[in-house]
Amino acid sequence: MNKLGVHALVWEKGWSHDECARAIANTAKVGFDLIEIPALDPASIDADFTRKQLEQAGIGATSSLGLDADTDISSNDREKEKRGQARLEAAVAVARDFGATHVCGILESAFQKYAVPTTAEGVQRSVEVLQRVAEVAARSNITLGLEVVNRYESNVLNTASQAVEMCKRIGAPNVKVHLDVYHMNIEESDIGQAILETGDHLGYFHTGDSHRGYMGSGSIDLAGVFRAVVKSGYAGPITFESFSSRIVGQPLEGILGIWRNLWEDSHDLAAHALMYTKAQLKAAQEAQKQAERSRLL
Repeated sequence: MNKLGVHALVWEKGWSHDECARAIANTAKVGFDLIEIPALDPASIDADFTRKQLEQAGIGATSSLGLDADTDISSNDREKEKRGQARLEAAVAVARDFGATHVCGILESAFQKYAVPTTAEGVQRSVEVLQRVAEVAARSNITLGLEVVNRYESNVLNTASQAVEMCKRIGAPNVKVHLDVYHMNIEESDIGQAILETGDHLGYFHTGDSHRGYMGSGSIDLAGVFRAVVKSGYAGPITFESFSSRIVGQPLEGILGIWRNLWEDSHDLAAHALMYTKAQLKAAQEAQKQAERSRLL
């Protein structure tokens, strides 16, 4: 059964002790199974304090980040590669220490808008770095999720099929595809088919909507998305991600273009997302049973 989670930026923009405690407590109060903790700066996370808060709340955790221009492992710049590998290994270490199961996000390139296309050499260097990071992550039973994002946030992985190919090249069982409906709505020709074709390579999933606000209030066919997720047999984490200018500060506000407030009440937003996700999963599961129920006697 899928564990359902929420991104910490629904609650707080930072990860001080107070912010950590509030975000984890609110996640548990709403009823989620896990919280996704951002680790753009792994050194800013107090892993021991975070673990204690998670244990007290009785929920699990995942983690996510994106590399920056100075740590871009797809740049074909050896010094940036070294810094990028160090950043990824630091994120894995802190995730291990607070008990996370996954480290996901834009791990394969910088989290930025590029002015030029990627290169074959840059992709190969990214593959080689991620092979080494995957070995480190495997020792802590951590899955790496390579997030597929739109063309304005990376020039390496913009479609599910590209991410599947990247996973195949890396060749590590703990490296999976991380899909996100917001990005798929921009880049995929058929979201449902892309989910199905990702198959066993799918290891992490972000829900949301076209404007990153309340689920079901945008333009994405979420019923179709959840039917594809259920049909694919995916049993991993499903995490709700939403951003608003009410919470998000720099640098994410600028990178993501979060210029307006899409919601006022974090608790209402999160509670609705959990209810909506459970309802859509249930509906998709029941739809799967219709073939059996409709057999001619």
